[in-house]
Parts: sequence; C-alpha cells; structure tokens
Amino acid sequence: MSAKTYALWGGVILLVLGVIGLFTPGNTLAGLNSEMLEDVIHIVAGAILAYGGWRGTAAQASMWSKVFGVIFLVVGLVGFFDRNIFGLFRVGMGAMDNVVHLIYGVVGVWAGWMKTT
Repeated sequence: MSAKTYALWGGVILLVLGVIGLFTPGNTLAGLNSEMLEDVIHIVAGAILAYGGWRGTAAQASMWSKVFGVIFLVVGLVGFFDRNIFGLFRVGMGAMDNVVHLIYGVVGVWAGWMKTT
C-alpha cells in the first residue's frame, strides 16, 4: 500500500467516523469512544490525510502518513495506561479504541516509510 492510498482512504474513513460521531447520541459508536473532541480531531486529521492522498504529492502523503501514524501509535499506547489521555477525554478510551488507534498507526507508519514505485 502506498502512502497516497493510506492517506486517501485512511482520511476518508476518519472523516466519515468523525461526522457520524458528531450526530450519534451517547458516547459510543460501534463500541468505540465517540466524544465531541475526538470527533473533531478525526475530522481534522481525516481532512489533512485525504487531501494529502488526493491532491498532494507522494512525498506529502508520505509525510502526513508518518505524522499521523506516529500520533495514532502514541494515542493507542498511552490509552492503555491513561484512559483519558492526560485528561483530554471525559469518557476515556477503551481497549477497542486503543487497538484501532494502534492498527491505524502501524499501517500509517508502514505506508509512510514504504518505498514509492
């Protein structure tokens, strides 16, 4: 998978999850944490990634894939030790949230550092 593919589709998925999360009653969406701040973060990250994958160069998509990959890895790891991620989230991350963030992060870092062909 190229960084452009990850950035485009990863960004679109984040955008969709963020928008759906804004309009979902309660604090969970399919078993995942859904708070206003997290939804807004997903929309912003998704927009940057999708733009990088759709209109950006391969180098830009690679950079954003690495940046958000590392951020998602950190959020996933910290979430296992501090559910509220340093007090940012009221409800806090569950194990499933952390696993999803770790997968997103690993794939983003991998795609960002893959050789472009």
